[in-house]
Amino acid sequence: MKRKLNIAVVGASGAVGEVMLSILAARGYRTDHVAALASERSAGEDVEFGNAQLTIKILADFDFSKVDYALFSAGASVSEEFAPKAAAAGAIVIDNTSAFRYDDDIPLVIPEVNAHVLDGLSGGCIIANPNCSTIQMIVALAPVYRAAGISRINVATYQSVSGAGRSGLKELAIQTAQRLNFKEPDVSKFAQPIAFNVLPQIDEMMDNGYTREEMKMLWETQKIFEDPSVLVNATAVRVPVFFGHAEAVHFETREDISIERVRKLLKEAEGVELLEGRDMIHPTPVTHAAGKDPVYVGRLRRDLSHPRGIDMWVVADNIRKGAALNAIQIMDVLEKNRLLGGNMVAANVKSA
Repeated sequence: MKRKLNIAVVGASGAVGEVMLSILAARGYRTDHVAALASERSAGEDVEFGNAQLTIKILADFDFSKVDYALFSAGASVSEEFAPKAAAAGAIVIDNTSAFRYDDDIPLVIPEVNAHVLDGLSGGCIIANPNCSTIQMIVALAPVYRAAGISRINVATYQSVSGAGRSGLKELAIQTAQRLNFKEPDVSKFAQPIAFNVLPQIDEMMDNGYTREEMKMLWETQKIFEDPSVLVNATAVRVPVFFGHAEAVHFETREDISIERVRKLLKEAEGVELLEGRDMIHPTPVTHAAGKDPVYVGRLRRDLSHPRGIDMWVVADNIRKGAALNAIQIMDVLEKNRLLGGNMVAANVKSA
């Protein structure tokens, strides 16, 4: 029997929080079962919840013992402080930040790929959402990984400004207007102008010459696949697109597999839409991904430079599937497990 869940959305005034609320409203959750939380700065403001509105409450004052799930997307520092408190109060925390992704005791989950790590979890645990660029890549690669293994991935990402939050969206909009009016753009959020430009650095630069965004794709891929032998070589680029990330993915399988077999696996894969492009029509952030649930795959072909190499183009809405939807899908799996599983044991959580 489906129970009435009480859900808290932390970071409700942000881009991801707004999409979380819209998905919950579309699924029929009522206003009296969903709490919108944020900092004191946003408290008292109203946010849309389907055809209704929710008034934002102060996160620091909220009693998490009254909710079943707490969906966090308010920045790593906020999660580090409040997620353990929410879990200690008995809530299941699903965190969209980088705060807990690399903790060995915290599951890092894409439901289409490794839902099995959620078995046995109930109230009082923290679960991490992967990075948006990792999610869409792994959803597309998982069917092939299961069938033939993957030894190495080369990926170049073309990431929209919404990945930098509301301030990234605002900066692209303002700079676009300035450029079109022959004015020099004001630079604030990004180090260089983003309008009509591409920026080959996302997140901080690390000692090895890669950015933290690029290293996330390596760390998270290995953790999700539970396979430290999978190598990932990433280049992350910010592009002047509002919503939706694109990736050029080149990978090498451990075993021989035909391109026809890969095509069949992708057509059958949960959460994937394979689009065989004709007449210059291929998956793009604007025409396919923005506002949609699936991960779109196109430009599937054999890599001419490697006997077991395969190339593909992967596109998804980074705010939706790359964040909000993935978190809610984790909640769906946990609820299904609850209905099917009987006794479940809560994961250990470090106290605040």
